Amino acid sequence: MSLPTPVLNQAHCIVSAVEAGIVKLPTERFIHDGKPGEFVVAPSLSFLLRHSVTGHKFVFDLGIRKDWTNYPPPTVRKLKADFRLKVEQDVSESLVKGGLSPSEVDVVCLSHLHYDHIGDTSRFTNSTFLVGGEAVTLVTPGYPADPKCLYASDLLPAGRTRFLDMQDQPPLGPFPRAVDFYRDGSLYIVDAPGHSPGHINLVVRTSPDGGWLLLAGDSAHHWRLITGESRIAEGPVGFTGTCAHSDKKAAEEHLERIRAFMRFPKTMVLLAHDEPWYKENKDGPAFWPGQIPSK
Repeated sequence: MSLPTPVLNQAHCIVSAVEAGIVKLPTERFIHDGKPGEFVVAPSLSFLLRHSVTGHKFVFDLGIRKDWTNYPPPTVRKLKADFRLKVEQDVSESLVKGGLSPSEVDVVCLSHLHYDHIGDTSRFTNSTFLVGGEAVTLVTPGYPADPKCLYASDLLPAGRTRFLDMQDQPPLGPFPRAVDFYRDGSLYIVDAPGHSPGHINLVVRTSPDGGWLLLAGDSAHHWRLITGESRIAEGPVGFTGTCAHSDKKAAEEHLERIRAFMRFPKTMVLLAHDEPWYKENKDGPAFWPGQIPSK
């Protein structure tokens, strides 16, 4: 259950938060004690990781695309009915503002394929895309071949997308399956089942002496689920079905693993919609071109 200990000249990743839009989330969709008409105004965060040795640039999630009405029509109809979005600055603009062109990003890794994580993939013309293997079912055949599909068939670039097979990967601490992406213990892609097919998290080594950051995607939409003060809501019908998660039991089990991770020293957890963290850090040095301090 331990996390890997650092080695001599241990590589790590420098992590920066990236502005990627705001979404107004109805709490009754996500926590059992959410109240009708109660909303959380939350970010849809993206993260830029830079490898400490090679300078390799890795982006996790792309937030909401600015021209969100150009998502497939079935997605746009759901958004107009269910959520309120505000995208003053999308990921591409946020990166450029900090001095990095999207064309310079080596890898884009998507935690899953929901609208508030996929952004506009067409801007990342030179990037390899990484997605959890089960997500392939969502874009096969995709819209418009399937006019009811929420996901565009050209969402993931042909020839530049790798669907990760997580089934036979070794464990990492409390997580049963993880890929050591750089093969040097600096970045792990973790199987995070429950929310959506192919949902993945990142476990990032943020310092050479053992700081860790879990980028938890949509493993939870509210911190009360992490602390255990609330339970996952059963309904009403949300964007993906009768619950915010496609497999509620698997999502609950993964929350337990996140709590176990937090019991290790020098660990930190950030959610994709981490409203408390965003409120404290917005416009501060944790955002690109600054960086999130290591524990």
